[in-house]
Amino acid sequence: MPSLLSPYLGFFAQIQLQAVDWSILIAFFVVALGIGLWCARSAGKNSGEFFLSGRHMPWWLLGFSMVATTFSTDTPNFVTNVVRLQGVAGNWNWWAFLITGMLTVFIYAKLWRRSEALTDIEFYELRYSGKEAAFLRGFRAVYLGVFFNVMIMAMVTLAAIKIGNIMLGWSPWKSVSVAMVVTVVFSSLGGFRGVILTDFLLFIMAMVGAFAAAWYAVGHESVGGLGELFQHPEVADKLAIVPDFDFSNPASKELLITAFLIPLAVQWWSVWYPGAEPGGGGYLAQRMLAAKNENHAIGSVLFFQVAHYALRPWPWIIVALASLVVFPSDRQPEQTAAKEALELRLEDDAARSLTTASVDSLSAEQLESLAELKALKATSLGCSSILEEFPHTPYSKIGHDLGYSAMLSFLPPGWMGLVLTSLVAAYMSTLSTHLNWGSSYVVNDFWKRFVRPAAGEGELVWVGRASTVAMMGMTALLAMYLESAFEAFQVLLQVGAGTGLLFILRWFWWRINPWSEIVAMVVSFAVALWLAKSDFGSQLGYWKLPFGVAATTVCWLAATFVAPASSHERLRAFLESVNPGGPGWRKVVDECARRGEELRFRHAPVNLPAGILATFLGAVLVYGFLFGVGYWLYGNTGLGAGLVVVAGLAGLGIRALWPRIRESRPGES
Repeated sequence: MPSLLSPYLGFFAQIQLQAVDWSILIAFFVVALGIGLWCARSAGKNSGEFFLSGRHMPWWLLGFSMVATTFSTDTPNFVTNVVRLQGVAGNWNWWAFLITGMLTVFIYAKLWRRSEALTDIEFYELRYSGKEAAFLRGFRAVYLGVFFNVMIMAMVTLAAIKIGNIMLGWSPWKSVSVAMVVTVVFSSLGGFRGVILTDFLLFIMAMVGAFAAAWYAVGHESVGGLGELFQHPEVADKLAIVPDFDFSNPASKELLITAFLIPLAVQWWSVWYPGAEPGGGGYLAQRMLAAKNENHAIGSVLFFQVAHYALRPWPWIIVALASLVVFPSDRQPEQTAAKEALELRLEDDAARSLTTASVDSLSAEQLESLAELKALKATSLGCSSILEEFPHTPYSKIGHDLGYSAMLSFLPPGWMGLVLTSLVAAYMSTLSTHLNWGSSYVVNDFWKRFVRPAAGEGELVWVGRASTVAMMGMTALLAMYLESAFEAFQVLLQVGAGTGLLFILRWFWWRINPWSEIVAMVVSFAVALWLAKSDFGSQLGYWKLPFGVAATTVCWLAATFVAPASSHERLRAFLESVNPGGPGWRKVVDECARRGEELRFRHAPVNLPAGILATFLGAVLVYGFLFGVGYWLYGNTGLGAGLVVVAGLAGLGIRALWPRIRESRPGES
């Protein structure tokens, strides 16, 4: 148990940034703000420049931006939490989303670019007709652009709070205030162009920082090198890349079902999650819409999928594994005893109030009680060794995800500044993207569409900047109440459960209508809320997600057949402009023939068989490289080399399919 008064004895004596560290951090801020100022004039011209930079961005710059956006401060914390609790195999919680990502690459990227919308929310009135479509556009603009967006940014800001707390000794409010001011100034100045250009720099810095963190984590005296790390008893049962198919062991069975079978069998196609939307969407769609043409849209998303899933995970995983050696988890009997003791203590209102009170307002006796509560909570979670090293950690922020920040505290001067700067860069990249993306919904799909249709371009830009500030303020407030990024991740998965298949099929099936989406949105949210509050939900356990998927899917399918389809005129216009192809549009084509209407397609139909095959090969490419590198690190060079070869062959297969996937015009082969 930590010393009772040690949380309040001057943390700066433990970690001190040197002049070289501050120089690196300040230089980064100067460069980032310089880019924002340089882009400010062009960003302020009109909303198209502010949100899409004129639609002339190349694939590689957009690809770097996508990767930089998803490389946030919460990602290594999230991975550390997963690895410490579930092992490497727990990462299938997010690795499974690769499949829908590859579908976006080879099928949906060109469809988004063809739509020529300013935002993906504008899609609703391109695809559907009637007042229901208008309502859907306006409501989703606020629901996704503000509610969901603020939740994601709060998860990222929670990680910034924990990093600032561990590495700088800052209070949560201080971390949030600094992060908020710097990010808002940068985001509101440069618009989309500033975000994209800065992301290129941020990604390089973030990758260098991630590899540096892994290098020094492995070199820690308690770890003793990569070979010793993988032999250490604390990590021996955490190394499996695929969970053990042992249904007789309750722990193995739960890990297999929750982290592997459900994500691969259900989650990837059925769940909406920002950055991994089935059919694309959100800030990924924003970048596809900003591409020069369809080919650049496809290339940008392919680059993103490879870099996101194949290049980045292992440095984070290595740091997480090393943290288990340096900060070992408590044994299960200790966790159980501490959990029971904590529950008894928290039955007292006075004790419970200490967990949310300001430290400055507490007496010495109350500080001692709070320290005891923190020690019990940390032990109940299995991370008391982290709290012992960093006893200043607030009660609500204690968790295994602190392991990543804790390992960074051992970095030497210079590298400390570089890695801290890389984390700041990752934070700014993600937040600036989400702020620009969310404000694009507020401006284009709410303000301009419903509040001030006659608003001039200058007004729209200023509304975008004002909404940026407002969303950042809401993010800061929500981040103060979150405790774990993993828990928030699970909540968002449940809220989006069952909507994914709808987003996949709406491009290819004429019968889907606005009521399909409205019912899916309402039911998925209601079911998620009910499962969270009811005894039935607690009894379902890990079957909550499949249950939510089934309930939502049945309801929106019923609405699809009961509610009227969109007007023939709207369906025909969508088909002519986007031309997804496939049998799902046959009825519209036949109706046009019956009416004697000639269809004037702007594009050739999507080659679905080639796209599906390329999706499979793309998954083989990325998984082969990801796992090949993993087994090579583990010392199994034969299997690792074999998987890399398989990945290379899959890449050659995609290259052979490219002529059938690339942009083409009607009449081209």
